[in-house]
Amino acid sequence: VQLVESGGGLVQAGGSLRLSCVASGDTFRIYAMGWFRQAPGKERELVAATRLDGGVGIYYGNSVKGRCTISRDGAENMGVYLQMNSLQPEDTAVYYCAADPESLSRSHFAYDYWGQGTQVTVSS
Repeated sequence: VQLVESGGGLVQAGGSLRLSCVASGDTFRIYAMGWFRQAPGKERELVAATRLDGGVGIYYGNSVKGRCTISRDGAENMGVYLQMNSLQPEDTAVYYCAADPESLSRSHFAYDYWGQGTQVTVSS
């Protein structure tokens, strides 16, 4: 499974960004996909994650709850989007797309497949 992210960039505080992640390869293996982020000197943390089988199950990180929305690609592509609103400088980080074949988890340790990451920088 290969994951490719896009949509990162520089935005002013209060602005919005939409990140995209497209999966390729053995996508039938994927049960859940999500977004994690990591700022310099900090642990990798959950932003949002969702099941891909149509079942109920979405997790949001406490620091982004109410400001972010994760959604699944409804077309042929296997992927997820992350809409981020009211961005603040503390949201600055590398954002990684992740996928797992077995479970939906809040922990990054559970995810087997990772993208290369996309930088999000929020200026004050």
